[in-house]
Amino acid sequence: MSEQVDLTTIPISPTGDHSNSGDIDDTEGGGKLVTVFHDKDNFNVKHPLQNKWTLWFTKPSSGKGDNWNDLLKEVITFNSVEEFWGIYNNIAPVSELALKSDYHLFKEGVRPEWEDPQNKHGGKWSYSFKDKRSVDINDLWLHTMLAAIGETLEEEEDGEVMGVVVNVRKAFYRIGVWTRTIGKSIPNRGDGDVAGGKGRSVEKGQKILLAIGKQFKDVLKLPANELVEFSGHTDSAHSGSSRAKAKHTA
Repeated sequence: MSEQVDLTTIPISPTGDHSNSGDIDDTEGGGKLVTVFHDKDNFNVKHPLQNKWTLWFTKPSSGKGDNWNDLLKEVITFNSVEEFWGIYNNIAPVSELALKSDYHLFKEGVRPEWEDPQNKHGGKWSYSFKDKRSVDINDLWLHTMLAAIGETLEEEEDGEVMGVVVNVRKAFYRIGVWTRTIGKSIPNRGDGDVAGGKGRSVEKGQKILLAIGKQFKDVLKLPANELVEFSGHTDSAHSGSSRAKAKHTA
């Protein structure tokens, strides 16, 4: 299997409704191709993703001046649908995480930090679910991850989406999509920055960002009157909060 799989054809779990019964004939090899949807332990075929992704976890602070780098832990990197499901089915669901915990799913080589060279010119779309008891956060986070690794939050040439995040807080759950830019062209400053927005007009950059926001809103299954908000990381850092004043809504 050398082509990226269309994740819209993949069920939301290896035992979901879209799985087929029986093995698939491997006419060239004379054997059987067994996917994770036929045998979750003894499969012999993988469906590669377009990018490698790394799962990170932020554990709750002890309140004793913990360093951020001590709280942020790299869990695992993967590059296939099968590996994703193997990881997903063996980690705690969001609903069971302790308060002040976070999951971060970012492209390989990108740390889920504002200061990372590939994030420092960017921002994020986010939405907070304040009625925690009435929201299926596990399902929403799963579909957000699938949209990210399936590359459906943006067009292939956009190169904006860096990763997705879910925050567990006392009063809300929050899901976010981090982008490389804030809709402006990034100058090449010779600092190793890979400028996804290099050479774009402001109008083009804004259009791409708004399209990501609208797609994100669809993934979260939000009604038309609800808004997802965008803010730049620089604004958030200066305000001391990840809930800085939004620059865009969708």
